[in-house]
Parts: sequence; C-alpha cells; structure tokens
Amino acid sequence: MKHAALITLALCSVVARAEETETTTNVVDSMILVPAESVTPAAVAASITRGVDYLVARQNSDGSWGGPHRTKGLNIYAPLPGAHDAFLAGASGLALAGLIDAGDPRAEAGVAVTNGEKWLFEKLPLLRRADVTTTYNVWGHAYGLRAISRLHQQVGQDAAKQSALKVLAQQQVDLANRYQDLNGGWGYLDVFDDLRTQKPTGLTTSFTSATVLLAMHEAKETMGVTLDQKIVDYSLDSIRMQAFPDFSYAYSHSHHLSPQAEINRRNGSLARSQACNAALHAYGDVKITDQVISTWCSNFIEFEKWLDHGRKKPVPHESTFQISGYFYYYGVYYFTVAARNLPKDQQQSLAKGLARIILTRQEKDGSWWDYPLYDYQQAYGTGYALMALAWCREAMQ
Repeated sequence: MKHAALITLALCSVVARAEETETTTNVVDSMILVPAESVTPAAVAASITRGVDYLVARQNSDGSWGGPHRTKGLNIYAPLPGAHDAFLAGASGLALAGLIDAGDPRAEAGVAVTNGEKWLFEKLPLLRRADVTTTYNVWGHAYGLRAISRLHQQVGQDAAKQSALKVLAQQQVDLANRYQDLNGGWGYLDVFDDLRTQKPTGLTTSFTSATVLLAMHEAKETMGVTLDQKIVDYSLDSIRMQAFPDFSYAYSHSHHLSPQAEINRRNGSLARSQACNAALHAYGDVKITDQVISTWCSNFIEFEKWLDHGRKKPVPHESTFQISGYFYYYGVYYFTVAARNLPKDQQQSLAKGLARIILTRQEKDGSWWDYPLYDYQQAYGTGYALMALAWCREAMQ
C-alpha cells in the first residue's frame, strides 16, 4: 500500500456534517453528568485512588505501561518497531506523571513510580522516529519531559539524582529539536510521498507544537534545561500562523487555508485551543489574556458534549466537527494547564465543573480512556485524568 493511502487510512474522516449550533439535532445526547452536589473533595480523592489502583495493577514488569496489543480492523498507521516505541514512551510518560501528581502515599504507588523512573532512564535515550513517514517520537519526548520534571521536584535535596534527571531532560529537549519540522513546530506524520529530508517535512500541527513547547517550558522552569531560542521562536510563530481571530486554532499548517472547515471551528478546536493558548501564554504572548483563557475554559465546559460525542469512536476524525476520540483527555488535561494562569477564584469554579466531567467518565475498573489505540489508551487516558484531577483537588480547596 502506498504511503498516501496509509496516511488516508490513519486520518480518514467518516464525518457526520452538522452546523455549529446548540439546536443541532444530529448530536447524540451526552452521558448524564453526576450531580453537581456530589462533586466534593472526598469524591475527587476517591476517584484519584481508583485511578492509581488501576495504574499500579496494570504496570508492565519493566516499569512501562501499555503495549502493541488489542488490535482492531482499523489501526493507526504504525511502522514497526519504532512507532510502538513512541506510543509506549508517550503512554508511559503520561501514566508516570499522573501517578506522581496523584501523590498517593501507599507503598505500592511508590514502587510503581520507582519502576517507571527506571524505565524512563533506560528507554527514553533510545527513542527516535520510526522512519521518515512518522515523527510519533515527539510525543514520547514531550511526555517523557513531563514525567522527568515531576520526578525532579520529588527528589528534594538529592543533588546526584537531580543532576541525572536534568541530563536526561536536556537530552529529550535536544532530540525534540532535531525533529522540528521545516515549517516550524512539530507534527507526527510526513504526508509527502516523494520528498525525503533529514529535518521532517510533514504535517506540522498546532497542538503537537504546543505540547512540545509546554513540556520544554516546564523543564526549563523546573530544572533549568537550556532551550534553543531560535527553535522556540520559530515554533511559536508556527502556532500563531495557525491561530484564528477567536483563538481557535487550525489543525495543521495546511488546514489554516480552510478556516471554516469543521475541524477548525470552535467545537473542533475545543481541545487544541487549551494547549495552544497555554503555550503562547507560557512564552509571554500578550494577546493571550486572562479573558481569552477564561473564555476557552468556559467553552470547554459548555461544549464538551461535542468532544464526548467522538469519545471511543474507533475511526480517527469520524465524529462531528471531525473530532477524534483521542482529542478528549488531551483537552481535559490541557484545560488545567491553561486554567492555572487564572485568578484563584476563577480556578475554583472551573475545577468543580471539570471534576464533574472527569468523575462521570471514569470506567468501572478505575481507568479513563477515549480511543482504542492498541493497548495504550487506558494508560495515557488515566495519566491525563489523574493530572487533571490533581489540579481540581488543589483548586477546589
């Protein structure tokens, strides 16, 4: 099968067309949320414990989470073996970061964190792109950085451990720099059949760029890693180029040419806008005011049903507004990254609204998941959700 066909398979959009209006009748009714009065600190704490229990029980023997199992008829394009190295790194980084943020004092949770840290030190330095058609590895670098930053904060005054973590983090920053796209920023697929370059020439996406930049910023603030300012500036410019006047963001460089495409409109951008606004704000963009962040957080709470409509659907971009299931917990987590910039009184009400959604979506086994991605979805979904609930717990106090 030619590469173009594989990309089409990976990004296929069996899309139900719908107008962006609250009166649309095409949308399936969202799951009824738990009663608002039941969203208490105790309920959040209990939910976090169940999520931790899931991750502790499902950790692989080598300290990672997930794997290339549970295949289905339609699978995300994943050239072997490198694509699965990237999926494993990304899922494991998120799961480990979620465990750390949960702050569970039980011994078994501490053992899981220790084993996860060992895996990061052994495997992250080896992560590269699978081949010239994909740069899934950037997700592993970004979420590895998220976990490393948290580990660094945990070790206290252990100078040797802090130094080792900083070295690992700097390596991940440098590797991510290597795979910056020629257009600026980062993507995850190379959509060209005939053009092959050392630097990727693929589908630069606003949200992948935001994800990497935010992880780099956290690592710099936490550990003092060195960022290449030219790389940062070029990537920020890439995100700005994909921004629309209402602070929704195009899916990619090429999507910017179709501003009214469903995926680029408010509901299609609900998850991306959280990350992109947070990234631009982190690097000092004065256009990203408290009002912009507050508006998009409110949009997320109000229109989350559109993301939920795509949750667990097995075909990428098949839902209304060309939403993929894997937009869901990504948006939930980056909602919290953006909301942290708001005044405390605003954070409290937003946290309760978000916690209500997360508590409703928790599975019977304690996990959270949004898209059937081999056997990685429960690890990454639970990691995202635990990090988000940890913020809710803090903000609701």
